[in-house]
Amino acid sequence: MFRRDFLYDFMPDGTMDKTLEREIKLARNIQMKLLNGKKPELEKSEVSGISIPARLIGGDYYDFYPLSNGKLRIIIGDVMGKGIPAAMLMILTRGAFRSAAESTHGPGDTLTAMNKAIYQDLRVLGSFVTLLCADWDPEKKTLTYASAGHYLPIIARGSQNLLELPKVKGVMLGGLPNTEYMESTVTLNDEDLVFFYTDGIIEAQNAGGEMYRIDRLNEVLLRNNTLDINEIENAINDSISKFTNNAPQKDDITMVLLKVNKGSTNITSYNSPML
Repeated sequence: MFRRDFLYDFMPDGTMDKTLEREIKLARNIQMKLLNGKKPELEKSEVSGISIPARLIGGDYYDFYPLSNGKLRIIIGDVMGKGIPAAMLMILTRGAFRSAAESTHGPGDTLTAMNKAIYQDLRVLGSFVTLLCADWDPEKKTLTYASAGHYLPIIARGSQNLLELPKVKGVMLGGLPNTEYMESTVTLNDEDLVFFYTDGIIEAQNAGGEMYRIDRLNEVLLRNNTLDINEIENAINDSISKFTNNAPQKDDITMVLLKVNKGSTNITSYNSPML
């Protein structure tokens, strides 16, 4: 689907060291299993996520966490950098999220706790993480969200309308100590599509250096949001692939989709590998 550039160390004869190759493949296998654990099973609603690393392993991250109050906590993020270092920080971020989600009341509190937990590590490593965290309440059909320097989700309502979300400000994790992240809430309608994404989508480039950009993404969402969630996901992937036309993929491509269908919505089961 996408052509990747692999920039790892090679032997003088041009071959990769076998031990390093095995370790990279093992790291990729671990990362893909963590990212692609079993999704929450929803009644009258659909949720899905996919991540395509630019290299063998990447630094993008998404996760789902069911809460005891019936809500579903969703997170998506982008670690600064690529390859093995970014993947290691992604695992660190995942652990911080799973721990914070157990003990915090909302997305803002979750990001605040995560920043406190990994701020020093990020500073030592000179890195940052952008994150968007959201709670989906299936009974009230509300989405409460907070941002740590990450793009807000796109909400496609019908074939012609995109809902503009109230802005929430927040610096990247690792940016400032003791940061408190603010929240905002939006009520969703039946058939609304919520699209979370990382910048690898809108910054994907073709051979001429032109970016995919947000306007193309919006067009695809509006044109396909009446389909089921997997068909929408495929339509977006196909659109990016057609645009880039085999040009090297320079950044990880990650998306999470939430589709609100008619009727009541309940999280019926969830099993995901724990770190």
